[in-house]
Amino acid sequence: MSEEHLQQEEAEQVEQQPEPEVDDRLLRLAADFENYKKRAARERQEYIALANERLIAELIPILDDLERALSAAEQHEEAQLEEGVRLVHNSLASLLERHGLTPIDTEGKFDPHVHEALLSQPSQAEEGAVIDVVQKGYKLGDRVVRPARVVVAAPQEEPAGDA
Repeated sequence: MSEEHLQQEEAEQVEQQPEPEVDDRLLRLAADFENYKKRAARERQEYIALANERLIAELIPILDDLERALSAAEQHEEAQLEEGVRLVHNSLASLLERHGLTPIDTEGKFDPHVHEALLSQPSQAEEGAVIDVVQKGYKLGDRVVRPARVVVAAPQEEPAGDA
């Protein structure tokens, strides 16, 4: 081989080997990205903990109301027991409403996106209409947290006639 050809091959090998500066920058970039991922995960956990802390702090007064209702039950004061349970229910419902929880509307036609049909019964109502609510459903914003469990109107049964 000629000397010129050998020099050309050496130059190509030098070009193929990464420069130490580039290699170092790539390693630093990879380390920075790993640190970013860890920091983002840590911040996400902190946000979740903060949100839970706020919700728990708002639930504590409801827990106090429930304890008062239970102590009234021990004393057989039925009127106070009913009032206490009603107070707890109203407190909890308003707290959840402030945080965006809304009941699902069960009037009108069955909607499979927000209703869960438990059974269908013959009824005077229009076919496919919700005629009874077994369990209320709720939405948090636009997301269904729990679908409403309902009974749906089936077509009216025809009386057996003479054929």
